[in-house]
Amino acid sequence: MTAHVATVFAKAAAENRAALIGYLPAGFPTPEISVRLINAMVDAGVDIIEVGLPYSDPLMDGPVIQQAVNEALAAGTTTDEVISVVRQITDAGATSVVMSYWNPIERYGVQKFAAALNAAGGSGVIAPDLSPEEGADWAAAAKAHDIDRIFMVAPSSTDARIAEIVTHASGFVYAASTMGVTGARTSVGGAASGLVARTRQFTALPIAVGLGVSTADQATEVAAYADGVIVGSAFVRRVLDADSASAAISAVGDLARELANGVRRL
Repeated sequence: MTAHVATVFAKAAAENRAALIGYLPAGFPTPEISVRLINAMVDAGVDIIEVGLPYSDPLMDGPVIQQAVNEALAAGTTTDEVISVVRQITDAGATSVVMSYWNPIERYGVQKFAAALNAAGGSGVIAPDLSPEEGADWAAAAKAHDIDRIFMVAPSSTDARIAEIVTHASGFVYAASTMGVTGARTSVGGAASGLVARTRQFTALPIAVGLGVSTADQATEVAAYADGVIVGSAFVRRVLDADSASAAISAVGDLARELANGVRRL
């Protein structure tokens, strides 16, 4: 039985460390290889996988993830294929959540998507462009099928807005380290620790920081104040830079081990 998100965070906390969350789009560079890449990440120490649902208009994503998403779409990745990827990595023992813009979920059917994700063993959904006020249908479907509703807070969020967002959240809260699109950066946004501290005033849910984390040192820095460390573009870049599937699998495994060591340095 694959562990649910809450169980994974509790286990990491018991080990006095942050959970490591890694993102990769389903179907990138092909559906079969994406499963092998994700399993390599888990084997090397990633605790939770964010399975990206490829979308043709990824407004929040930087050029690295946009390129990966375009390759996944060119390979014919559909929402059904994303669910299949989740099922395959669940069968291999991984805990996963889906990262998706709202439009593909709405078009697929809200209840249908929640039911399919639950049947595949998925634990939650991060929908960065869905506000809690517009998510009543999703909240009902997710609750009915035991899917966590993972919402985002940002440095620009007021305390009142954070307090409102977290009342609708479950699983964990995604704290964006900086304003702007996704992408590896030379340093994690300076507002991240303050955002985590502000968010803790209003929720007992774990708080994970993403956007910009790409190295073991950065993972250690974030792990000092957050419950989870989210890494996306750095994994995608390793795949884009590799000259073969086997090289890509090796590269993401190496990065996962480095980051896993980083969240354990404290």
